[in-house]
Amino acid sequence: MQRRLILSAVVAVAGVLGLGVVAWAFSQGLIGPHGRAKHLLVVAQQAMRRQDWPAAQTGLERLIGTFPDSPLADDGLLTLGQVYEQQRQLVEARAMYRLLLERFPDSSLTQQAQTQLGAVNVALQFSPTITDTDTVYEVKPGDTLAEIAGAYRTTIELIKRANGLSKDLIRPKQKLKVPKGAFGIVVDKSQNQLLLTEDNRFFKVYPVATGANNSTPVGTFKIINKITNPVWYRQGAVVPPESPENILGTRWMGWDKPGYGIHGSVDPSAMGQQVTAGCVRMTNADVEELFALVPSGTEVTVVD
Repeated sequence: MQRRLILSAVVAVAGVLGLGVVAWAFSQGLIGPHGRAKHLLVVAQQAMRRQDWPAAQTGLERLIGTFPDSPLADDGLLTLGQVYEQQRQLVEARAMYRLLLERFPDSSLTQQAQTQLGAVNVALQFSPTITDTDTVYEVKPGDTLAEIAGAYRTTIELIKRANGLSKDLIRPKQKLKVPKGAFGIVVDKSQNQLLLTEDNRFFKVYPVATGANNSTPVGTFKIINKITNPVWYRQGAVVPPESPENILGTRWMGWDKPGYGIHGSVDPSAMGQQVTAGCVRMTNADVEELFALVPSGTEVTVVD
């Protein structure tokens, strides 16, 4: 009897241990569906926690290359993009986020991929890195930044930031990175979001506030003027830029529809709501970024 009890106890303990081993092996991707892909992802995540970026990169590249149709491929692409970012390989990170959005448009990771892609896109624009949407321009005698920016339909500020220039002074034979991609803006009132595209491809999405009672007009408009630290003219009163009552914030981009435009805000908590008098409102940080990127003439399409 005692021997049977001991044997039963040993069998029970072995069963528990066996279940534990099975659970551990499953969590590591050693068994189960898509086991090899899961194992590569787990090992890469462990390497990331150790900040061993080269090891994580190797494992994730193997996962994407060997199992491109795995249900874990979207997770692998997002994680690989993050690993590239950690190593300041921004062009490679951009490629991974783009691939995720193109191949897995219904992925639960889409929003996160868009957020990270937007940050990478901006970082590349403001850096000296030359990409497929840039050109290298050699300054000629008599050139000015305004003329170069106008010729390539970009902004002086963007050229300066991309080339680390603190002043407008340039010299002949100087080589400049000049962005040549064409930006477009779509404002979705139902989502209170502003989508920025470059050459008709996703660039970044920003939260905005739009008009109360659906008062932001629908249609396609053009930015015709850009003002830094705008004055607000309120019922005959002049509200200076530095006043906390100036609702325009730090930037104004007026449309070819009088009285309407995109501007900053003294109340960032209003983003995501329909609360304005009809204009599109952004946080000051976001509108300053957009102001640097898009030139006058940029199309703005507003949809319900």
